[in-house]
Formats: sequence, structure tokens, C-alpha cells
Amino acid sequence: MCYNSGGKMSISIETLLEPIAHRHGRLCVAGTGTTVHRIAVWYKTGWSAEEISRRFAHLPIANVYAAPAHYHANQAELEAEIIADQAEERQIEAEWLAARQEAEEKITA
Repeated sequence: MCYNSGGKMSISIETLLEPIAHRHGRLCVAGTGTTVHRIAVWYKTGWSAEEISRRFAHLPIANVYAAPAHYHANQAELEAEIIADQAEERQIEAEWLAARQEAEEKITA
């Protein structure tokens, strides 16, 4: 927090996002586990900050606006991480599907 010229407390933008250890140290909306990455993906699909905050009421609008700002300021880094996350998700899904198919084949054999 800081104080404006009228002596009232103002919220510093640095307080709106925080790193979370169990999210690999990635920035999240303060007080939640929602990563900047997740908000960036929603934002890139066309959702506005208002829509994100409306759909997920636990995400304050100011914090949601901070996430795309951070994304744009660090776009190359975050895009690389998002691509890596999506590749990992596809790999995990492929492994799960292969294990499921193998189990089904054992049952029907």
C-alpha cells in the first residue's frame, strides 16, 4: 500500500499478483491460485477482464487487469511457458489414454 496526495491509502499494482510456490513460483492473482498464464489464455480467447471477473467472482477486476498487463510486458517468456504447459498436458493425456486402452484390451482378452 502507498498513500496518495490526499493521505489516503492507494493500492500498489505490485500487490495484485503474487508468486505461488505450488504453481512453480508463477504469478497468480493475489489470494488465489489462479495463474497469470490461465488468465492470459482466457484473455487470448477473447474474454475481457470484466467477463473473466464476472465468470470467476473470486477474481477481483483490478487483479484481472494486472494479469494481461504482466502478460504483455513478458509475452515471449509467458508464451513459451504456455506452449510447454500445453505440450505437457497433451503428453499426460496421451499416456493416460494409452494406459486406459491397454487396460481395456486386457479386460476383453
